[in-house]
Amino acid sequence: MNSIIKISGDMMTVNLKGEIDHHTSNLVKTQIDDYFQKKYIKKMLFNFKNVTFMDSSGVGMIIGYYKTLRKIGGTVGVSNVNAKIRKIFEMSGIFNILHYYNEEKDATEKM
Repeated sequence: MNSIIKISGDMMTVNLKGEIDHHTSNLVKTQIDDYFQKKYIKKMLFNFKNVTFMDSSGVGMIIGYYKTLRKIGGTVGVSNVNAKIRKIFEMSGIFNILHYYNEEKDATEKM
């Protein structure tokens, strides 16, 4: 699992790649937390364009950051969600609390 993190102002974009399972979600959290210690982040976007698989640990990771950012008035969004991951998000109810964007560009303009 590789992820590329971009920071623009108070927004972090996490471009995920490959499979997101228990092991890889912990690696991504470590990368994200390194940035949280150095930057003021109020908006976070998870881009799923290159994700091939995700289990419940990915949902847990996203909800964890949602709770963290919500405490400071921040927001979390997801973009480029394929049909398999969309079904996981729908079953978990995550779309009831997060913003969904078709493309990363939409998110950066609207978040």
